[in-house]
Amino acid sequence: MRFSGKVAIVTGGAGGVGKALVRKLTGEGAAVMVADVSAEGCQSLTKDIEAAGGAMKFIVGDLREKTYCERVVAETVEHFGGVDVLVNNAGIIPRGTILETSDDMWHTALDVNLTAMFYLCRAAIPPMKARGGGAIVNTSSVWGVYPGPQHVAYCTSKGAVASFTKSLGRDHAPDGIRVNAVCPHEINTPMLRSGFERRGLDPDQAVAELNKTVPLGHIAEPEEIADVIAFLASSESRYIAGETVEVTGAKPVAN
Repeated sequence: MRFSGKVAIVTGGAGGVGKALVRKLTGEGAAVMVADVSAEGCQSLTKDIEAAGGAMKFIVGDLREKTYCERVVAETVEHFGGVDVLVNNAGIIPRGTILETSDDMWHTALDVNLTAMFYLCRAAIPPMKARGGGAIVNTSSVWGVYPGPQHVAYCTSKGAVASFTKSLGRDHAPDGIRVNAVCPHEINTPMLRSGFERRGLDPDQAVAELNKTVPLGHIAEPEEIADVIAFLASSESRYIAGETVEVTGAKPVAN
């Protein structure tokens, strides 16, 4: 029960990795506030968590809105009494070169993948300090550290997340707040599969082909990334701060 008595916020909590993480955190004693755009997804997850004896609430909204981000933190403090863990897990993957990237694609990528983290961290750090410290885990990407081809908005936003994480990690370590980022490669999530479908590919076959490119034998399952996030959020990683942790199965970024 690594998170007994702890309060966590998870953005994108009704998605693939988010759902696995919420189940892990609540299963290990945390009370979790989920922020997600899907009311249906949040309601379904709540039923599962409560049936398992866990504590979870949710707030549906758009992370591009500053007032929503601030409300997520405020209502978490009001309902659960504070914040110990913030996991900025939500993200989107716009694809294309700069010539294929519209203004809306660019700004939405930065708003969801980066600016929402700014709003949430700025709101969460004071109540974390009031409780004597905490942990923030941001989701960057190995493509943010080593940019791949034809994803200019995505790579730029995730690269900024890596830099943002290192800045906060240094600034707030003296407050007892550890800030780290997880940098995954491909993950077997509904978002990945729907991307294959939009391109006219069979998701199962496409994932099977991707598995062949990973030295460890398969792309990550959501639980494998959730395990790393939970580790970074727990006291087991108490001396890790300001780091970007690559979780790739030893697969390099394609050229």
